Amino acid sequence: MNRANKKRSILKTITWGIVATTDTILIARLLTGSWEFGLLISLVILYYLHERTWSNINWGFMNKKDKMVLLGNEVKV
Repeated sequence: MNRANKKRSILKTITWGIVATTDTILIARLLTGSWEFGLLISLVILYYLHERTWSNINWGFMNKKDKMVLLGNEVKV
């Protein structure tokens, strides 16, 4: 099984923050007329789409043959 490296996790966090902020501002009010209900719907749907998108991106995975550096020491994954 492949594992995500730290750079991939950081980039995913940043992109999710951008997506969540953008959808909250632009979509929530348009879809429902209610800020609260729109926020709930848009976050759930866009979080799902965000995860599906990242599941199709192969960048940032380490396979078992790769080594990971942990506190200055090489560790086999």
